[in-house]
Amino acid sequence: MPTSAQQLLEPIALPPAVEQGVDMVYVDREIGGNIRWRNTKLDNVTFARYAGAPLDLLQAINPLYTELRRGLVGYQKEWSSLPQFRLDFGPALALGAAGERVTLLRERLGLPAGSRFDEALHKRVSAYQHVHGMKADGLVGEDMITSLNRGALHYAQVLMINMERARRLPAPGELKRHIIVDAGSARLSMYEDGALVDSMRAVVGSSKTQTPMMAAFIRYASVNPYWNLPPEFNVKMVAPRVLEQGVGYLSERKYEVFADFTDGAPMLDPAMVDWQAVRDGKLSLRIRRGPGPGNSMGDIKFMMPNDLGIYLHDTHDKTVFAKGNRWVSNGCVRVEDAQRLATWLFGGMPKAIDPDVEERVDMAAPVAVFLTYLTAEATKDGVVFRDDPYQRDTTVLARYFGAERLLR
Repeated sequence: MPTSAQQLLEPIALPPAVEQGVDMVYVDREIGGNIRWRNTKLDNVTFARYAGAPLDLLQAINPLYTELRRGLVGYQKEWSSLPQFRLDFGPALALGAAGERVTLLRERLGLPAGSRFDEALHKRVSAYQHVHGMKADGLVGEDMITSLNRGALHYAQVLMINMERARRLPAPGELKRHIIVDAGSARLSMYEDGALVDSMRAVVGSSKTQTPMMAAFIRYASVNPYWNLPPEFNVKMVAPRVLEQGVGYLSERKYEVFADFTDGAPMLDPAMVDWQAVRDGKLSLRIRRGPGPGNSMGDIKFMMPNDLGIYLHDTHDKTVFAKGNRWVSNGCVRVEDAQRLATWLFGGMPKAIDPDVEERVDMAAPVAVFLTYLTAEATKDGVVFRDDPYQRDTTVLARYFGAERLLR
């Protein structure tokens, strides 16, 4: 089980399997199923052989793989069959425009020859934008030209990468219950007997502190959790406030100060601490905040012991879930409705004896959590690409398909 420091420090140096953006780290190997099958050691040859293959016809595999494979077939039929050539940049094109660039755009998108930006082209442009993760406004600007110049092969390969990620997820019948957190869409989904039973928004790691691809068991919950402040908060926030306002700043916010992060570290008298040294980064301390409204952990943490210090947790600030950018955490996962998740996991929201003291509540049976990263989604109308906030697709494309080549 990780120490308090490990639980605090969230991912800094991730294993190579996580860095490559395809494989998953199985903290609890028993939930990995046939890990050798899932985490195939891929190289330039084997990846090309496996990626995009109908593996679901050979062995039980997560349904997301099948959905993406079918989406790949549909994508190739719809977009890969079009003429693939480079378009020049220039002023934005919109309904009513005319000229040589419009003529080439029509040809590139498979429309009859012509030089006018008519309703048919507007509709076709909007459809392309929707599929490729852009605002479907029918306006052909720099982002649209950049996307077209990547070519359909680029997007087909991105789909193959996502299929490989889906292959690392549990197959039907492997687990009674499990959770999938998709850092690509910043959503959490709950599955029972292989069927989706609930889903909610999540807040996941930023591009600098990415949520890793890993799988582990939730084994217990911490009710009324303490919040161990990240060390940079001590320097940038707490120490300056104490120097300005005195140690009352700490007591008013239920902050406690410890000598270090080791188990059993002595609690310190804040009045005896050299806060200027803390501010200057010369003295390291452990500062934790007690349960209450100002605690960033909310009312409950769902603990899945791992050396990367990753867990799921509540938050009292619900406004963040309504925002478009939910890639802002230090690596852990904030859940939109912790009470709903707790009810699904425990049968009800666990209660602590003392509201001011953190208390551990063990689960009757552990539930597996899979943290993945999907940058494409299969819908009933075909695939839709998403942003790549961690830039993992770029790395994987270069690793397995060579340097990105734009159309000529």
